[in-house]
Amino acid sequence: MMPQTEGNLFALVPLLLFMALMLAIGVWVRRGRGFGEDFVQQYFIGNRRLGGFVLAMTAIFLVLGIFGKRVALLSREFHAVTVVDIIRARFESNGLAMLAALVIVLFFCGTMTAQFVGGARLFAAATGYSYETGLVLFGLVVVLYTSIGGFRAVALTDTCCALMMMAGIVILLYYVLQAGGGYTAIIDGLHAAHPELFDPLSAGEMPVGLYLTQWILVGICTIALPQSVVRGISYRDTHSLHRAMLIGTVVVGFMNIGVNFTGILAHGVLDGPVSEYGSVDNIIPLTIARAIPPELVGLAILGPIAASISTISGLLIVASSAIVKDVYLAHARAKGRTVGAQTLSRLSVLTTAALGGLVFLIALTPPSLIWIINMFAFGGLETAFFWMLLLGLYWRGANRLGALLSMAGGTLAYCAAQAAGFKVLGLHQITIGMTVSLALFLVGARLGAPTRAEVLDTFFPRAEEGTGGRR
Repeated sequence: MMPQTEGNLFALVPLLLFMALMLAIGVWVRRGRGFGEDFVQQYFIGNRRLGGFVLAMTAIFLVLGIFGKRVALLSREFHAVTVVDIIRARFESNGLAMLAALVIVLFFCGTMTAQFVGGARLFAAATGYSYETGLVLFGLVVVLYTSIGGFRAVALTDTCCALMMMAGIVILLYYVLQAGGGYTAIIDGLHAAHPELFDPLSAGEMPVGLYLTQWILVGICTIALPQSVVRGISYRDTHSLHRAMLIGTVVVGFMNIGVNFTGILAHGVLDGPVSEYGSVDNIIPLTIARAIPPELVGLAILGPIAASISTISGLLIVASSAIVKDVYLAHARAKGRTVGAQTLSRLSVLTTAALGGLVFLIALTPPSLIWIINMFAFGGLETAFFWMLLLGLYWRGANRLGALLSMAGGTLAYCAAQAAGFKVLGLHQITIGMTVSLALFLVGARLGAPTRAEVLDTFFPRAEEGTGGRR
């Protein structure tokens, strides 16, 4: 059930202004700074010039701490622009690099579709305008500014989006508490109507296996998501990295805790069963529409819509780089062909726009539950990249066959288990994918040819020399 509102203009104006700002940033990056001669490096990783604050808005402590500096130093050594570049250099395999690019594009399209749908549904629920209007409004804008401005535009708009998300959380929390009669009244009501919410396992309704594997799916394994790891390639210096780790931890922690806490307190505004509201995807939109005054709805929805925009733009630029840099440009160089800067510029912009347009068309016929698509794509990417990146960057024994078997076999096992609904001991299918992926990696490392000594000496120098010049 959606709120009965008819085109709330107050809600539309702030959103239009915010979208105009996002588009202006993309144009400014393109015209004001340009991309210079090394178009690929500047378009896809911002010429490695991200400072600490901007980097903090795009990554988190664990990602930067485990992969950040390692990836940055290696990317400078090999002139890498993408995560796939590092995989190609580590395992000396164009086939593996192509497979990695394919996995990125396929799963990213699923995640981007979910974000398009989520943002448009939120827009429709909170403003009273149609789903299609919301999809056109924010969907096309994010595709445009990402296509025009590249990675730097994505990083700068991510910063704006993070600030809007934090502001939106504060506004929503305030009015949810007000609409529910205050914190004490909401908690007392929850104790009476939903005592299971105060039990870690929801009084038996939450399987222990699912409870534990969620920490894997949306916790530790997210460090290997390509859209997060690529941030390590883009930072300016070690000081920026350390600053980003601290700021990012605070910001991401605030947003995660704030959103989940607000979602729980929303029971004070929406006190009926979930089935009454259509699905869990409608909870936050309906809470905004019911708890917040109409003249402030536009400001409140900027937060969650900014989250969708930030996710889409980040995924879009990495997916585009996988096609342009990791497939087309790598193939051209292997054939001995030189691709001009103007051709690369046009191809990169067109590829980014085409991917965004494709996802936009898919989102016109929205799937039923967007969180399921999101979690499926997360699991697929984690299965494909976690062991390959972790072992490849920190274990000398990792080799080409192990990485290939791990990515291909683990991803297929995960997808097959998801399609069949098959679980082991009630655990989420991510455990099947990760286990198969690790087992195949170790088998391949045992049976396959070892990596050449020259490559190992580059990735694992025996005597650490000063790295000041590389930072």
